Amino acid sequence: MARLPRFVLPGHPQHVIIRGNNRDPVFIADEDYRYFLEKLSDGAKRHQCDIHAYVLMTNHVHLLITPHKEDGLSKLMQMLGRYYVQYFNYTYQRTGTLWEGRYKASLIDSEQYALICYRYIELNPVRANMVNHPSEYPWSSYQANALGQIDNCVTPHAMYWALGLEEAERQAAYRGLFSGHLDEITLTQLREATNRAWVLGNDYFKERIKAQLNRRADKLARGGNRKSGDFMKARARDNS
Repeated sequence: MARLPRFVLPGHPQHVIIRGNNRDPVFIADEDYRYFLEKLSDGAKRHQCDIHAYVLMTNHVHLLITPHKEDGLSKLMQMLGRYYVQYFNYTYQRTGTLWEGRYKASLIDSEQYALICYRYIELNPVRANMVNHPSEYPWSSYQANALGQIDNCVTPHAMYWALGLEEAERQAAYRGLFSGHLDEITLTQLREATNRAWVLGNDYFKERIKAQLNRRADKLARGGNRKSGDFMKARARDNS
């Protein structure tokens, strides 16, 4: 089956995941994390992408990114792949692929899901039982977003700015978002949307994106007439 085209709209954030091949580690030493973040920052500036949140796990990476040109995200990911794979293979005397295929991405509804996605990303080390609180994990954007630490990678999203008029007020409000964990329904929605390259948002948002890009923004409803003309057209368009 042909790959589905990604949803790309300049100015709309995307939740992005890249995984190590066979779930193998892609970061071993502290220098690896630092080098990746350096190239991430360079690539974001070069290809006009704003990075709002990130976490570098042992064998995968989560990013919340707003591209400002149509090919910005793809160019950024290509650049990261090229530089980091060369660095990693040279450092650890290995050859071959490092990443598990192409990156996965989901276009998200900013008003409903931007801050939820921030939390989902920065809570990854807690869900993985690596730390008890995101502030304890050094390789994420939490220190910048919640504690004001300088991070050249991070550009706040508009929904983050809306948390308060002053920097301290925004940071306090942001820390308050982490008083509880995300519920299982939300976690499932985020994972399914990203893994299947769907749009993450309410029905109105999905319909708007569908109209703009002329393709289905979500999975087909269960049941119904699978031989209908509308169904067949939708399937043909999504598999083209």
